[in-house]
Amino acid sequence: MLVLDSRDVPAEVRAERITSLMAEASAASVTLTPHADLHARMELWQLGRLTLFRSASSGMAMSRDARRARSDGAPIIALAVQECSTARHEQFGHRREVAAGELMLVDLASPFAFSWTTTGASRALQVPLDALGLSPEVVRAAAPRLQDGPLAGLVARHVIDLFRVADQVAAGAQAASVGAASIDLVRALLASSTSSDADTRTVHRETLLARIHEYVRQHLRDPDLGADEIAAVHNISRRQVFELFARSGASLEQSIITRRLEGAYDELGHPGSRHKAIATVAAEWGFRDPAHFSRRFRAAFGLTPSERRAGAAPRP
Repeated sequence: MLVLDSRDVPAEVRAERITSLMAEASAASVTLTPHADLHARMELWQLGRLTLFRSASSGMAMSRDARRARSDGAPIIALAVQECSTARHEQFGHRREVAAGELMLVDLASPFAFSWTTTGASRALQVPLDALGLSPEVVRAAAPRLQDGPLAGLVARHVIDLFRVADQVAAGAQAASVGAASIDLVRALLASSTSSDADTRTVHRETLLARIHEYVRQHLRDPDLGADEIAAVHNISRRQVFELFARSGASLEQSIITRRLEGAYDELGHPGSRHKAIATVAAEWGFRDPAHFSRRFRAAFGLTPSERRAGAAPRP
């Protein structure tokens, strides 16, 4: 989806418009290099939790200081492939020049500097850190080694190919699935780029937990979903399943119930589900006892399933 084409913006406000939109997209301060033909084009697509962002412009520089980094919300990781020109990137004490076709990782929630002096372009996958399922320490350890990792070429080609068909994918029914698969690939890239045994063990544990969360999301309607099924599918023991959730400060049972309640809440507010009895909706989301479902629903959202259907308000 086109966000900005500077050719459509009057010359007298072009610089202001470019800098404000770039700053919004990158959560950074932006300056433009003086240029006889000041121009920029920005495009954005949403694939589930994955955002695709492409920017092409005359010379520019963006940076983010520690004060702004502390004030912002949920962290986002940008995995970018430089499309043309050579960019300069600095973060976490590492500086490098990024040539066309090379990978670069930016933690948009931390201080960084990024620039190109001539006309350049970059394609980036923006991933919420919680969707990645890795700790900030693991991400930072892997960032300077990405280009030398065994999956660098594969991931770079995937990014390039994904942007070529971004319009079709974003408009299709499988957009979220393609986004989830791309996030899995980013996670594998980071896992393959860690150096120490301790990092490798941490990545393996966190990657496994992320895979389990995704499996739970896809099988929420299965009434038998639980530790036994999850352990069998992922070739681990029940004890390991519970330990993984305990390490993350969560409960497997509560995670499943919360997601099921959220799914039922959304379905009860959807016009296409009005023909279904509330007990049917409850059963389809894994609740065998309608009375138990109603009690949990009210405790979670402050209203009954019938009130949700009648009011159809956004989820609290």
